Amino acid sequence: MPQTDRTRRTVLVADDEPYIGRIIQLKLEDGPYQVLLAHDGEEALELLRSDQPFDLVLLDIMMPRLSGLDVLRELRRLPHRGETPVIMLTAKGQEADRENASRYGATDFLTKPFSPKKLLARIDQLFQE
Repeated sequence: MPQTDRTRRTVLVADDEPYIGRIIQLKLEDGPYQVLLAHDGEEALELLRSDQPFDLVLLDIMMPRLSGLDVLRELRRLPHRGETPVIMLTAKGQEADRENASRYGATDFLTKPFSPKKLLARIDQLFQE
């Protein structure tokens, strides 16, 4: 039986590469998720400051206007977002990025290119923990 929108989890995907955002959106929406896309850090933060419910946030580190790390740091200061799981996505697999993401409260960290199937599996696993 297909899930209704009320039972689907909502995921915010923030990535400045439209192709990657769309691939993630299509893969997640094949499963029990509905996806909102943000194309830069400022747009993502604006959505996160709203009352829109999000069960998970996927943030690219390198984005225009505000980086994913900046968004993560601000997100953790928002009372209604403090516990929201965040997976950082990046083409840069540098250890400093991982350390900063962890320090700011990221739940997980994936390096591009990644398998959309593995991303979906990791997200499913997060919600089962």
